[in-house]
Amino acid sequence: MRILVDADACPVKDIILDIAKKEKLELYMYFDNSHVYEDNYSKVIILDKSKDSVDMAIINDLKDNDIVVTQDYGLASIVISKNAKVINNNGLIYNSSNIDRLLFERFLGQKFRTANIKTKNMKKRTYEMDKKFKENFLKLIKL
Repeated sequence: MRILVDADACPVKDIILDIAKKEKLELYMYFDNSHVYEDNYSKVIILDKSKDSVDMAIINDLKDNDIVVTQDYGLASIVISKNAKVINNNGLIYNSSNIDRLLFERFLGQKFRTANIKTKNMKKRTYEMDKKFKENFLKLIKL
């Protein structure tokens, strides 16, 4: 089992890093080339800034039973289809029971924004979000 992180805008990199070290798991952080990151543990993979370059690299590197951390529903759906585990930054574990609904909600949100219909704003990051992520991330590792 390895951990692959869509790390560009990931607010829980430190939590992931701490757990990966404690559990002695390989950790890969994927960034586009507008970011600089180093932690002396994870393998940092820097890609060009083209659309979906990070997503494609994760998909190409993915193996059965890996864990992917991403906010991207499209990437999550592919990860599920490849027999890997996937969780978002708020601790939501994506699975075959919830991914279709999430993709449909994303589609509707895009349609609303195109029609200039206001959608809800993102919530500010809280301690509770970090706590939920950590709990569910540890559950995924133990599965």
